[in-house]
Order: sequence, then C-alpha cells, then structure tokens
Amino acid sequence: MKSLWQRFREQKPWAKILEVEALVLMGIGALLVAGGKVSLEHTNTIEFCTSCHEMRDNNYDEYSHTIHARNRTGVKATCSDCHVPHEFVDTMIRKVRAANDVFQHFTKKIDTKEKFEEHRLEMAKIVWRRMKETDSRECRNCHDVKAMEPEMQGKTTQKQHQKLISGERTCIDCHFGIAHKQPAGDFEPRDLVVGKE
Repeated sequence: MKSLWQRFREQKPWAKILEVEALVLMGIGALLVAGGKVSLEHTNTIEFCTSCHEMRDNNYDEYSHTIHARNRTGVKATCSDCHVPHEFVDTMIRKVRAANDVFQHFTKKIDTKEKFEEHRLEMAKIVWRRMKETDSRECRNCHDVKAMEPEMQGKTTQKQHQKLISGERTCIDCHFGIAHKQPAGDFEPRDLVVGKE
C-alpha cells in the first residue's frame, strides 16, 4: 500500500520540486545553526573579549592578576563564565545587549584609561544590577553554597552565606572588585535598588 505522500507525488509532478526545495532549506538551516554555534563559541573566548584595547588594557589586565585567572588549583573562570548566561535564550539576549559595548568602542567613549576610569562606576553598576536581578546566576554556575564547608569559613563569612541561602543577599553584594578593580567612591552593589539608578 502506498503512503499518502507517494500517491500525492505520483499525481502532482511539482511535488518532487517541493521535496528538493524542502531539503535545500533544511540544509541551509543546518548550516545557519552550525555557523551560529561556532560564532557564539568564538565570541565567548578571551581572545575575542580582548580584541579591543579597552578590554585588553583595562579589564583583562586587572582580571589576569586575580584568583579567577590564576590560582593553586589551575581552575580558571573566563570573561564569558561571569558575563554571559549559560542558557540559550538568556545568552542571546546578553549578546544583543553587548552590541552597546561595540557601539561604545566605535564612539571612543572609553578608549583611554582616563575615560575608562571616568565611566567605571557607571559600567560596574550595569553589571552589578544584572547580577542582582539574576541572583548572581553566573557566580552560582561554579559556586554552590550547599557544597561549601562552613566549618572552613570564618564566622562572618558563615553568617553572610546564611543570608545568601535565605535570599537576603546575593553573591555580588559582598564579592565585587574580585575580578576587576572596584570603582572609586563609596558605592557598593548592595546599595543598588534593582530597577533604579
């Protein structure tokens, strides 16, 4: 017994053309998906992140001397580990928003160390706000509070991590300036009211 598609193809000669077109479209779709995946992976590398001098001379230089870059165990967190979500939809949203970074590069808003420092707090607030809104999701991709050994921590740290577990605090409230220099002034992430300046 012939399938419905086989009978349709025998009756309609243009059905074979549709079949070829469908295969071509599927092939193009597969190439676009593969190309997109390669592009996403490339834009998450340190080499890509430091391809503009603003990031290389400021952020990367600071980061390269921190525990996230060099430590006794050799575990390394790269730019994308902290600044790009791991979930696909959130990654795409972050990549679209990162277009502003490219715009700032071409407008030369932060092209010198002096200009970078002038805008450091403004840029830090954007990152801190995003981290607070996501409950420090990118930190938690590597750091699991439940896997920590409180007896290996000081009393103050134990108390702060209890606030983390209860939802009263998030990682960035205490752990800022850990991979990049803290902006000048008395402002801290815990001072941010999410959704407001």
